[in-house]
This record gives sequence, C-alpha cells and structure tokens, in this order.
Amino acid sequence: MTLAQLEHAQKRMEQKWYELVMAEQHGGSVQVLERMYNSYVLAMEEYNRCSAEYQRECQVEGDPIPVTQNKAGKAKPSTQDGEHTKLAS
Repeated sequence: MTLAQLEHAQKRMEQKWYELVMAEQHGGSVQVLERMYNSYVLAMEEYNRCSAEYQRECQVEGDPIPVTQNKAGKAKPSTQDGEHTKLAS
C-alpha cells in the first residue's frame, strides 16, 4: 500500500460524504440518501482497511512515520504509541 493509494481512498471517502451532504441539502429522497450513505460507509471501511495496511507496512519495513506540517510551516514530529520526545530549544 502506497501513501498515494491511501490518499486516494481518503479523497474518495470525503467525496462520498460531500455528495451525501449535498443531496440531503437539496432534498434528496430517503431511498437515495440511504443508498448514498451506504456507499459512504463502504468507502470509509475501504479507507480504514487501507490505513491499517499502510501502517502495518510502515512498521514492518521500518519506515519512519511521515512528518506533518503545522500552521507555522515547521515540521512537527509524529509520536507513536504514546512516546513523547523533547525538542531542543
């Protein structure tokens, strides 16, 4: 599982949620909304499966966990399993 595949699954899940919300706001029928909700749940389950697989592969391969950017643009180290690191000032 690559990071690109994981991101694709996330975007698909988010798109399904957006479509559901928009359909509800535009007065979609209960049947249509239920079908869209089921589609969203399937996309969410696929994302969760991809995420778990990606995390397993990263742990097995010893890959570092990706670093996320905070609003100031500074790298923020990820913590794993409750580990905390103290950064030098």
